[in-house]
Amino acid sequence: MKICVVGTGYVGLVSCACFADLGNDVIGVDVDQAKVENLRKGILPIFEPGVKELVDRHLGKRLRFTTNLKEGVLASDFIFIAVGTPPGQNGEADLTYVKEVAAGIGRHLNGPKIVVDKSTVPVGMGDLVDSIMEENCGGEYRVDVVSNPEFLREGSAVHDFMNPDRILIGAENRQAAEKVSELYKPLDAEIVITDLRSAEMIKYASNAFLATKITFINEIANLCERVNADVSKVAHGMGLDTRIGPAFLNAGAGYGGSCFPKDVMALIHIANKEGYEFKVLKAVVEANDFQKRSMIGRIKEVLGPLEGKQIAALGLSFKPNTDDLREAVALDVIRNLVDNGARVRAYDPAAMEHAKALLPGVKFAENAYAAAEGAHCLVIFTEWNEFKEMDLERVKNAMRSPVIVDGRNIYDPAKVKALGFTYRGVGRK
Repeated sequence: MKICVVGTGYVGLVSCACFADLGNDVIGVDVDQAKVENLRKGILPIFEPGVKELVDRHLGKRLRFTTNLKEGVLASDFIFIAVGTPPGQNGEADLTYVKEVAAGIGRHLNGPKIVVDKSTVPVGMGDLVDSIMEENCGGEYRVDVVSNPEFLREGSAVHDFMNPDRILIGAENRQAAEKVSELYKPLDAEIVITDLRSAEMIKYASNAFLATKITFINEIANLCERVNADVSKVAHGMGLDTRIGPAFLNAGAGYGGSCFPKDVMALIHIANKEGYEFKVLKAVVEANDFQKRSMIGRIKEVLGPLEGKQIAALGLSFKPNTDDLREAVALDVIRNLVDNGARVRAYDPAAMEHAKALLPGVKFAENAYAAAEGAHCLVIFTEWNEFKEMDLERVKNAMRSPVIVDGRNIYDPAKVKALGFTYRGVGRK
């Protein structure tokens, strides 16, 4: 198949690499000239396990990159829109890039095409994309618009693409949906075909539910602290119920990232436009904001006043195995620490270069042990595996006072306390 993917961010670049690996001829299109030039050299704009290996394997063979949208449209039968839809005013998804791409596709059409929305877009966007393209091509060519939402987790996106729970395809033209499904036939996954608007809603509903599940267990964790229960044991017992399941029941400092915050707000906005108040999701946003703020309270509980205290911050990205800092809990908390007079030295295996511009006044360490040197408190923000396996005796000897605030509950409290640390987790007995 001949595929054009417009947008080379997380979703677009992973799609380019994986579709090429499945045997298709793929053109990745992006307006950023510097990014495209780097991609042509095999230099990636993101850190995502497995992507570079696929790009290196297929670059110049089944995979190429360009800034020329016309080139991509003319050479392809399938055109995937994978540009960003960042939050705009009042949480509404900003659809500027999607609209611009739709207009460009319409101007360059040279025959029948299937245009696939991979971006997360509000319900009804497929219809708007269709009308924009028709307006720009004068109705000369037939174009079918298909919704094919992505369910890729940053840090395991290649695995998720190649081993999906399900593949969701929404279209008004069944034949177009079945053609898109052919692209995924090499994968062993259930293909679900729905109407266009239902597919768009499934994406938002899925992310909003997962954000709700995270927020619920964080609320339970806060209550556990007050009744002297252990949230890790509570979550384990809950997760064994097949109606609930164990996924997304890890209590911590709150959710962040590129999807959950903006998709929850976008769904609230969609509901507001339809005259419906989505009370559950409004409570989720409020509770998650509280959870992030509560990290400062936990640190103050064990340290007292923060003025002049040295804090070691381990982890900056919103989750492990990615360098993505969008809506990362660590950024908000570290800024608050600095505002309270604390001195922060941070370390993250992948995200420090991006973080330096976002965290003025913060020092950065070459590794976790260097970050801990002379610290009054060590705070875990991201559950990178290397933090789980640290030599805690070495950490203790490096610190000015052996205090750990574990925002991701990666340590066993009893074992850490036995080593001589003061330990504060989230919802731990």
